[in-house]
Amino acid sequence: MRNKVSFELKSLKLFKQKFLVWTKRHNPVIILDSNNYYPENSTPFSYNTYDFISGVGLHTKFSLSDFEKLKTYKEITNDWIFGYFSYDLKNSLENLESKNIDNVKFPELYFFQPKIVLILKENNLDIYYLDEYSKDDISELFNQILETEISYYQDDVKKIKARFTKSEYFEAFKNLKNHIKKGDIYELNFCQEFYCDNAEIEAEIAYADLINISPTPFSAFMRLDNNYLISASPERFIKKEALKIISQPIKGTKKKSAIESENVKIKQELLNDEKEKAENVMIVDLVRNDLSKTAKKASVKVEELFGIYTFKQVHQMISTVVSEVPSNTDSIDIIKNAFPMGSMTGAPKIRAMQLIEQYEKTKRGLYSGAVGYFSPKDDFDFNVVIRSILYNSENKYLSFIVGGAITDKADAESEYAECLLKAEAMAKVLGVDVFGF
Repeated sequence: MRNKVSFELKSLKLFKQKFLVWTKRHNPVIILDSNNYYPENSTPFSYNTYDFISGVGLHTKFSLSDFEKLKTYKEITNDWIFGYFSYDLKNSLENLESKNIDNVKFPELYFFQPKIVLILKENNLDIYYLDEYSKDDISELFNQILETEISYYQDDVKKIKARFTKSEYFEAFKNLKNHIKKGDIYELNFCQEFYCDNAEIEAEIAYADLINISPTPFSAFMRLDNNYLISASPERFIKKEALKIISQPIKGTKKKSAIESENVKIKQELLNDEKEKAENVMIVDLVRNDLSKTAKKASVKVEELFGIYTFKQVHQMISTVVSEVPSNTDSIDIIKNAFPMGSMTGAPKIRAMQLIEQYEKTKRGLYSGAVGYFSPKDDFDFNVVIRSILYNSENKYLSFIVGGAITDKADAESEYAECLLKAEAMAKVLGVDVFGF
Protein backbone atom coordinates (compact mmCIF):
# COMPACT_ATOMS: atom_id res chain seq x y z
CA MET A 1 0.00 0.00 0.00
CA ARG A 2 1.38 3.38 -1.01
CA ASN A 3 0.92 6.74 0.65
CA LYS A 4 1.11 10.05 -1.18
CA VAL A 5 2.63 13.45 -0.51
CA SER A 6 2.07 16.37 -2.90
CA PHE A 7 4.24 19.41 -3.57
CA GLU A 8 3.78 22.55 -5.63
CA LEU A 9 6.74 23.29 -7.92
CA LYS A 10 7.95 26.81 -8.68
CA SER A 11 9.98 25.74 -11.72
CA LEU A 12 9.11 22.49 -13.47
CA LYS A 13 12.15 22.64 -15.73
CA LEU A 14 14.60 23.25 -12.90
CA PHE A 15 13.09 20.51 -10.76
CA LYS A 16 13.44 17.96 -13.57
CA GLN A 17 17.06 18.96 -14.13
CA LYS A 18 17.89 18.59 -10.43
CA PHE A 19 15.95 15.35 -10.12
CA LEU A 20 17.85 13.80 -13.02
CA VAL A 21 21.21 14.56 -11.36
CA TRP A 22 19.86 13.37 -7.98
CA THR A 23 19.03 9.94 -9.47
CA LYS A 24 22.76 9.18 -9.79
CA ARG A 25 22.54 8.00 -6.17
CA HIS A 26 19.85 5.43 -6.95
CA ASN A 27 19.43 2.21 -8.93
CA PRO A 28 17.35 1.28 -10.82
CA VAL A 29 15.74 4.41 -12.25
CA ILE A 30 13.25 4.96 -15.06
CA ILE A 31 12.09 8.42 -16.13
CA LEU A 32 9.36 8.91 -18.75
CA ASP A 33 8.84 12.50 -19.88
CA SER A 34 6.44 14.04 -22.41
CA ASN A 35 8.51 17.26 -22.47
CA ASN A 36 5.22 19.21 -22.56
CA TYR A 37 4.70 18.20 -26.18
CA TYR A 38 1.09 19.15 -26.84
CA PRO A 39 0.66 20.52 -30.38
CA GLU A 40 -2.70 21.76 -31.58
CA ASN A 41 -5.21 19.11 -32.73
CA SER A 42 -2.95 16.48 -31.23
CA THR A 43 -4.70 13.12 -31.48
CA PRO A 44 -1.66 11.05 -30.45
CA PHE A 45 -0.68 13.17 -27.49
CA SER A 46 -4.14 13.85 -26.08
CA TYR A 47 -3.81 10.36 -24.61
CA ASN A 48 -0.90 11.33 -22.34
CA THR A 49 -1.99 10.73 -18.72
CA TYR A 50 1.02 12.38 -17.07
CA ASP A 51 3.52 15.04 -18.05
CA PHE A 52 6.31 13.10 -16.32
CA ILE A 53 6.50 9.85 -14.34
CA SER A 54 9.43 8.11 -12.68
CA GLY A 55 10.12 4.99 -10.64
CA VAL A 56 13.20 5.10 -8.37
CA GLY A 57 14.87 2.50 -6.18
CA LEU A 58 14.45 -1.27 -5.93
CA HIS A 59 11.81 -2.88 -3.73
CA THR A 60 11.18 -6.05 -5.81
CA LYS A 61 12.21 -7.09 -9.33
CA PHE A 62 11.47 -9.56 -12.13
CA SER A 63 13.97 -10.35 -14.91
CA LEU A 64 13.00 -13.70 -16.48
CA SER A 65 12.24 -13.82 -20.21
CA ASP A 66 8.85 -15.36 -19.51
CA PHE A 67 5.56 -13.58 -20.17
CA GLU A 68 3.49 -16.02 -18.12
CA LYS A 69 5.66 -15.61 -15.03
CA LEU A 70 5.60 -11.83 -15.54
CA LYS A 71 1.79 -12.05 -15.28
CA THR A 72 2.15 -13.73 -11.89
CA TYR A 73 4.69 -11.14 -10.70
CA LYS A 74 2.40 -8.30 -11.75
CA GLU A 75 -0.63 -9.86 -10.03
CA ILE A 76 1.22 -10.59 -6.78
CA THR A 77 2.85 -7.14 -6.69
CA ASN A 78 -0.41 -5.30 -7.46
CA ASP A 79 1.47 -2.01 -7.53
CA TRP A 80 3.34 0.31 -9.84
CA ILE A 81 5.96 -1.61 -11.82
CA PHE A 82 8.37 -0.02 -14.31
CA GLY A 83 10.53 -1.76 -16.89
CA TYR A 84 11.01 -2.84 -20.46
CA PHE A 85 10.59 -5.52 -23.12
CA SER A 86 13.62 -5.90 -25.42
CA TYR A 87 13.18 -6.65 -29.11
CA ASP A 88 14.78 -10.09 -28.82
CA LEU A 89 11.90 -11.39 -26.71
CA LYS A 90 10.50 -12.20 -30.15
CA ASN A 91 12.45 -15.45 -29.85
CA SER A 92 10.28 -16.59 -26.94
CA LEU A 93 7.11 -15.65 -28.84
CA GLU A 94 7.93 -17.22 -32.21
CA ASN A 95 10.31 -19.85 -33.58
CA LEU A 96 13.08 -17.29 -34.06
CA GLU A 97 16.66 -16.76 -32.88
CA SER A 98 19.22 -13.99 -32.52
CA LYS A 99 22.90 -14.71 -33.09
CA ASN A 100 24.20 -11.27 -34.04
CA ILE A 101 26.67 -9.42 -31.82
CA ASP A 102 25.50 -7.69 -28.64
CA ASN A 103 28.01 -5.49 -26.82
CA VAL A 104 25.54 -3.43 -24.76
CA LYS A 105 24.20 -6.51 -22.94
CA PHE A 106 20.88 -5.43 -21.45
CA PRO A 107 18.77 -8.23 -19.92
CA GLU A 108 16.00 -9.27 -22.34
CA LEU A 109 13.27 -8.21 -19.91
CA TYR A 110 13.34 -6.30 -16.64
CA PHE A 111 10.64 -4.94 -14.37
CA PHE A 112 10.88 -3.54 -10.86
CA GLN A 113 8.59 -2.32 -8.13
CA PRO A 114 10.13 1.04 -7.17
CA LYS A 115 10.54 2.39 -3.69
CA ILE A 116 9.10 5.72 -4.78
CA VAL A 117 7.01 6.86 -7.73
CA LEU A 118 7.02 10.52 -8.80
CA ILE A 119 4.27 11.91 -11.01
CA LEU A 120 4.17 15.42 -12.45
CA LYS A 121 1.07 17.03 -13.90
CA GLU A 122 1.56 20.70 -14.74
CA ASN A 123 3.27 22.17 -11.62
CA ASN A 124 1.99 19.58 -9.17
CA LEU A 125 4.28 16.78 -7.97
CA ASP A 126 2.86 13.66 -6.30
CA ILE A 127 5.29 11.27 -4.61
CA TYR A 128 3.92 7.80 -3.85
CA TYR A 129 5.89 5.85 -1.28
CA LEU A 130 5.86 2.49 0.49
CA ASP A 131 5.25 1.99 4.20
CA GLU A 132 8.99 1.72 4.89
CA TYR A 133 9.05 5.53 4.52
CA SER A 134 7.39 8.21 6.59
CA LYS A 135 5.94 11.51 5.38
CA ASP A 136 8.96 13.26 6.93
CA ASP A 137 11.32 10.96 4.96
CA ILE A 138 9.65 12.02 1.71
CA SER A 139 9.78 15.71 2.63
CA GLU A 140 13.49 15.32 3.31
CA LEU A 141 13.94 13.50 0.00
CA PHE A 142 12.14 16.33 -1.81
CA ASN A 143 14.44 18.87 -0.19
CA GLN A 144 17.49 16.81 -1.20
CA ILE A 145 16.33 17.03 -4.82
CA LEU A 146 15.86 20.80 -4.58
CA GLU A 147 19.34 21.19 -3.08
CA THR A 148 21.04 19.09 -5.79
CA GLU A 149 23.59 20.99 -7.85
CA ILE A 150 23.41 20.61 -11.61
CA SER A 151 26.76 19.49 -12.97
CA TYR A 152 28.24 19.67 -16.43
CA TYR A 153 30.81 17.46 -18.08
CA GLN A 154 32.99 16.81 -21.08
CA ASP A 155 32.26 13.40 -22.50
CA ASP A 156 34.87 11.18 -24.09
CA VAL A 157 33.58 9.66 -27.31
CA LYS A 158 36.67 9.33 -29.42
CA LYS A 159 35.22 8.11 -32.68
CA ILE A 160 31.92 6.76 -33.87
CA LYS A 161 32.16 3.77 -36.17
CA ALA A 162 29.51 2.50 -38.56
CA ARG A 163 28.67 -1.20 -38.43
CA PHE A 164 27.87 -1.03 -42.18
CA THR A 165 29.92 0.72 -44.83
CA LYS A 166 27.71 2.63 -47.22
CA SER A 167 28.33 0.03 -49.95
CA GLU A 168 27.45 -2.80 -47.55
CA TYR A 169 24.22 -1.01 -46.65
CA PHE A 170 23.37 -0.61 -50.34
CA GLU A 171 24.07 -4.31 -50.99
CA ALA A 172 21.80 -5.41 -48.14
CA PHE A 173 19.17 -2.93 -49.33
CA LYS A 174 19.29 -4.44 -52.85
CA ASN A 175 18.91 -7.96 -51.49
CA LEU A 176 15.93 -6.95 -49.36
CA LYS A 177 14.29 -5.30 -52.37
CA ASN A 178 14.69 -8.64 -54.17
CA HIS A 179 12.83 -10.34 -51.33
CA ILE A 180 10.02 -7.83 -51.84
CA LYS A 181 9.96 -8.52 -55.58
CA LYS A 182 9.73 -12.26 -54.88
CA GLY A 183 6.79 -11.68 -52.53
CA ASP A 184 8.55 -12.73 -49.31
CA ILE A 185 7.62 -9.43 -47.64
CA TYR A 186 5.84 -6.17 -48.41
CA GLU A 187 7.79 -3.97 -46.04
CA LEU A 188 10.75 -4.33 -43.68
CA ASN A 189 12.37 -2.03 -41.14
CA PHE A 190 16.11 -2.28 -41.81
CA CYS A 191 18.51 -0.85 -39.23
CA GLN A 192 22.21 -0.14 -38.82
CA GLU A 193 24.35 0.51 -35.76
CA PHE A 194 26.76 3.33 -35.00
CA TYR A 195 28.99 2.57 -32.03
CA CYS A 196 32.00 3.58 -29.97
CA ASP A 197 34.45 1.45 -27.99
CA ASN A 198 36.08 2.95 -24.88
CA ALA A 199 33.39 5.62 -24.52
CA GLU A 200 32.97 7.46 -21.24
CA ILE A 201 29.90 9.61 -20.80
CA GLU A 202 27.86 10.94 -17.90
CA ALA A 203 24.55 9.41 -18.92
CA GLU A 204 22.27 11.70 -16.91
CA ILE A 205 23.73 14.85 -18.44
CA ALA A 206 23.78 13.29 -21.91
CA TYR A 207 20.05 12.65 -21.52
CA ALA A 208 19.44 16.25 -20.45
CA ASP A 209 21.32 17.42 -23.54
CA LEU A 210 19.42 15.05 -25.83
CA ILE A 211 15.95 16.14 -24.74
CA ASN A 212 17.07 19.76 -24.99
CA ILE A 213 18.13 19.13 -28.60
CA SER A 214 15.19 16.83 -29.34
CA PRO A 215 12.27 17.25 -26.88
CA THR A 216 9.96 14.36 -27.73
CA PRO A 217 6.71 13.12 -26.13
CA PHE A 218 7.94 9.63 -25.21
CA SER A 219 11.48 10.30 -24.06
CA ALA A 220 12.98 7.96 -21.49
CA PHE A 221 16.00 7.67 -19.24
CA MET A 222 16.89 4.40 -17.55
CA ARG A 223 19.69 3.27 -15.31
CA LEU A 224 19.91 -0.43 -14.57
CA ASP A 225 23.22 -1.21 -12.85
CA ASN A 226 25.83 -0.42 -15.55
CA ASN A 227 23.33 -0.16 -18.41
CA TYR A 228 21.84 3.14 -19.50
CA LEU A 229 19.08 4.09 -21.92
CA ILE A 230 19.12 7.70 -23.17
CA SER A 231 16.07 8.07 -25.39
CA ALA A 232 14.30 10.84 -27.29
CA SER A 233 11.55 8.63 -28.69
CA PRO A 234 8.66 10.30 -30.54
CA GLU A 235 6.61 7.08 -30.74
CA ARG A 236 4.10 5.33 -28.50
CA PHE A 237 3.95 1.56 -28.85
CA ILE A 238 0.82 0.77 -26.87
CA LYS A 239 -1.25 2.17 -24.01
CA LYS A 240 -4.12 0.80 -21.93
CA GLU A 241 -6.57 3.25 -20.39
CA ALA A 242 -9.33 1.33 -18.59
CA LEU A 243 -10.55 -0.99 -21.38
CA LYS A 244 -9.32 1.17 -24.27
CA ILE A 245 -6.11 0.23 -26.10
CA ILE A 246 -4.18 2.82 -28.12
CA SER A 247 -1.30 2.18 -30.54
CA GLN A 248 0.32 4.98 -32.54
CA PRO A 249 2.80 3.80 -35.18
CA ILE A 250 5.10 6.21 -36.98
CA LYS A 251 5.97 5.67 -40.62
CA GLY A 252 6.96 8.64 -42.77
CA THR A 253 9.71 11.18 -42.15
CA LYS A 254 10.78 14.50 -43.69
CA LYS A 255 13.51 16.82 -42.48
CA LYS A 256 12.27 20.02 -40.88
CA SER A 257 13.49 23.26 -42.41
CA ALA A 258 15.14 25.99 -40.38
CA ILE A 259 12.99 28.41 -42.40
CA GLU A 260 9.55 28.18 -40.81
CA SER A 261 7.65 29.25 -43.92
CA GLU A 262 9.04 26.24 -45.82
CA ASN A 263 7.66 23.75 -43.32
CA VAL A 264 4.05 24.13 -44.46
CA LYS A 265 5.13 22.94 -47.92
CA ILE A 266 7.29 20.12 -46.50
CA LYS A 267 4.43 18.82 -44.34
CA GLN A 268 2.10 18.88 -47.34
CA GLU A 269 4.69 16.99 -49.39
CA LEU A 270 4.86 14.34 -46.65
CA LEU A 271 1.08 14.06 -46.55
CA ASN A 272 0.98 13.63 -50.36
CA ASP A 273 3.94 11.23 -50.57
CA GLU A 274 2.52 7.96 -51.92
CA LYS A 275 5.54 5.93 -50.78
CA GLU A 276 5.32 7.21 -47.20
CA LYS A 277 1.55 6.70 -47.09
CA ALA A 278 1.93 3.15 -48.44
CA GLU A 279 4.45 2.38 -45.67
CA ASN A 280 2.16 3.88 -43.04
CA VAL A 281 -0.98 2.07 -44.11
CA MET A 282 0.82 -1.30 -44.25
CA ILE A 283 1.85 -0.89 -40.62
CA VAL A 284 -1.59 0.38 -39.63
CA ASP A 285 -3.07 -2.82 -41.08
CA LEU A 286 -0.52 -4.88 -39.14
CA VAL A 287 -1.35 -3.05 -35.90
CA ARG A 288 -5.07 -3.54 -36.51
CA ASN A 289 -4.45 -7.25 -36.87
CA ASP A 290 -2.32 -7.35 -33.67
CA LEU A 291 -4.94 -5.50 -31.61
CA SER A 292 -7.76 -7.67 -32.97
CA LYS A 293 -6.26 -10.70 -31.17
CA THR A 294 -7.43 -9.34 -27.81
CA ALA A 295 -10.16 -6.88 -28.87
CA LYS A 296 -13.92 -7.02 -28.54
CA LYS A 297 -15.54 -7.80 -31.85
CA ALA A 298 -15.66 -4.83 -34.26
CA SER A 299 -13.92 -2.54 -31.75
CA VAL A 300 -10.67 -2.01 -33.70
CA LYS A 301 -10.76 1.41 -35.34
CA VAL A 302 -8.36 3.84 -36.97
CA GLU A 303 -8.93 7.13 -35.16
CA GLU A 304 -6.45 9.06 -37.27
CA LEU A 305 -4.70 8.06 -40.48
CA PHE A 306 -1.66 9.96 -41.80
CA GLY A 307 -1.52 12.62 -39.08
CA ILE A 308 1.43 14.96 -39.69
CA TYR A 309 3.29 16.12 -36.56
CA THR A 310 6.31 18.35 -36.18
CA PHE A 311 9.30 17.74 -33.91
CA LYS A 312 12.46 19.76 -33.52
CA GLN A 313 14.38 18.04 -36.35
CA VAL A 314 11.71 16.25 -38.39
CA HIS A 315 8.10 16.02 -39.49
CA GLN A 316 6.52 12.60 -38.91
CA MET A 317 3.46 10.76 -40.18
CA ILE A 318 1.62 9.18 -37.23
CA SER A 319 -1.55 7.09 -37.25
CA THR A 320 -3.68 6.17 -34.24
CA VAL A 321 -5.30 2.75 -33.95
CA VAL A 322 -7.60 1.90 -31.01
CA SER A 323 -9.56 -1.06 -29.70
CA GLU A 324 -11.56 -2.13 -26.67
CA VAL A 325 -10.78 -5.28 -24.70
CA PRO A 326 -13.04 -7.46 -22.53
CA SER A 327 -12.72 -6.69 -18.81
CA ASN A 328 -11.05 -10.04 -18.04
CA THR A 329 -8.21 -9.53 -20.56
CA ASP A 330 -4.75 -9.73 -19.04
CA SER A 331 -2.57 -6.70 -19.80
CA ILE A 332 0.45 -8.88 -20.53
CA ASP A 333 -1.52 -10.73 -23.22
CA ILE A 334 -2.38 -7.42 -24.92
CA ILE A 335 1.30 -6.49 -25.15
CA LYS A 336 2.42 -10.02 -26.02
CA ASN A 337 0.05 -10.19 -29.00
CA ALA A 338 1.31 -6.88 -30.39
CA PHE A 339 5.04 -7.40 -29.74
CA PRO A 340 7.41 -6.54 -31.32
CA MET A 341 5.69 -3.48 -32.75
CA GLY A 342 4.90 -3.50 -36.46
CA SER A 343 6.60 -0.17 -37.14
CA MET A 344 9.95 -1.76 -36.24
CA THR A 345 9.48 -5.11 -37.96
CA GLY A 346 7.50 -5.20 -41.20
CA ALA A 347 4.86 -7.22 -42.97
CA PRO A 348 4.31 -10.10 -42.80
CA LYS A 349 5.84 -9.78 -39.34
CA ILE A 350 7.48 -13.17 -38.80
CA ARG A 351 9.17 -13.29 -42.21
CA ALA A 352 10.30 -9.69 -41.77
CA MET A 353 11.91 -10.56 -38.42
CA GLN A 354 13.72 -13.52 -40.00
CA LEU A 355 15.17 -11.28 -42.71
CA ILE A 356 16.08 -8.59 -40.17
CA GLU A 357 18.18 -11.17 -38.37
CA GLN A 358 19.76 -12.29 -41.64
CA TYR A 359 20.74 -8.87 -43.00
CA GLU A 360 21.39 -6.73 -39.91
CA LYS A 361 24.73 -7.16 -38.17
CA THR A 362 23.82 -6.22 -34.60
CA LYS A 363 21.45 -7.78 -32.12
CA ARG A 364 18.85 -5.09 -31.50
CA GLY A 365 18.43 -5.75 -27.80
CA LEU A 366 16.55 -2.89 -26.16
CA TYR A 367 16.50 -0.88 -29.40
CA SER A 368 13.02 -1.27 -30.96
CA GLY A 369 11.82 -2.73 -27.69
CA ALA A 370 9.54 -0.81 -25.31
CA VAL A 371 9.99 1.00 -21.98
CA GLY A 372 7.11 1.97 -19.71
CA TYR A 373 5.02 1.12 -16.67
CA PHE A 374 2.01 -0.76 -15.31
CA SER A 375 -0.17 1.10 -12.80
CA PRO A 376 -1.97 -0.44 -9.79
CA LYS A 377 -5.21 -0.10 -11.81
CA ASP A 378 -3.63 -2.32 -14.49
CA ASP A 379 -3.33 0.50 -17.01
CA PHE A 380 -0.04 0.75 -18.87
CA ASP A 381 1.89 2.92 -21.31
CA PHE A 382 4.97 1.90 -23.35
CA ASN A 383 7.05 3.78 -25.89
CA VAL A 384 9.06 2.50 -28.84
CA VAL A 385 12.80 2.61 -28.10
CA ILE A 386 14.10 4.61 -31.08
CA ARG A 387 16.27 7.75 -31.39
CA SER A 388 18.16 6.33 -28.42
CA ILE A 389 21.68 5.90 -27.08
CA LEU A 390 22.44 2.62 -25.28
CA TYR A 391 25.48 2.67 -23.02
CA ASN A 392 27.28 0.08 -20.90
CA SER A 393 29.52 1.96 -18.47
CA GLU A 394 31.32 -1.20 -17.35
CA ASN A 395 32.70 -2.16 -20.75
CA LYS A 396 32.53 1.45 -22.02
CA TYR A 397 30.52 0.48 -25.09
CA LEU A 398 28.11 3.00 -26.60
CA SER A 399 25.65 2.30 -29.38
CA PHE A 400 22.85 3.95 -31.29
CA ILE A 401 20.84 2.27 -34.02
CA VAL A 402 18.77 3.91 -36.73
CA GLY A 403 16.71 2.55 -39.57
CA GLY A 404 13.87 2.98 -41.98
CA ALA A 405 11.26 1.12 -43.95
CA ILE A 406 12.07 -0.65 -47.19
CA THR A 407 9.20 -1.12 -49.65
CA ASP A 408 9.07 -1.69 -53.40
CA LYS A 409 9.14 2.10 -53.87
CA ALA A 410 12.09 2.73 -51.53
CA ASP A 411 15.31 4.29 -52.81
CA ALA A 412 18.60 3.24 -51.20
CA GLU A 413 20.20 6.70 -51.25
CA SER A 414 17.12 8.34 -49.72
CA GLU A 415 16.75 5.68 -47.02
CA TYR A 416 20.43 5.94 -46.10
CA ALA A 417 20.10 9.73 -45.83
CA GLU A 418 17.02 9.25 -43.60
CA CYS A 419 19.06 7.01 -41.29
CA LEU A 420 21.67 9.75 -40.89
CA LEU A 421 18.95 12.33 -40.28
CA LYS A 422 17.51 10.19 -37.47
CA ALA A 423 21.01 9.83 -35.99
CA GLU A 424 21.67 13.58 -36.01
CA ALA A 425 20.43 14.46 -32.50
CA MET A 426 22.29 11.56 -30.81
CA ALA A 427 25.48 12.39 -32.69
CA LYS A 428 25.22 16.05 -31.71
CA VAL A 429 24.93 15.15 -28.02
CA LEU A 430 28.10 13.07 -28.33
CA GLY A 431 29.96 15.76 -30.25
CA VAL A 432 30.48 13.58 -33.32
CA ASP A 433 29.38 13.65 -36.95
CA VAL A 434 27.75 10.72 -38.73
CA PHE A 435 27.37 12.49 -42.05
CA GLY A 436 30.82 11.48 -43.25
CA PHE A 437 29.74 7.86 -43.67
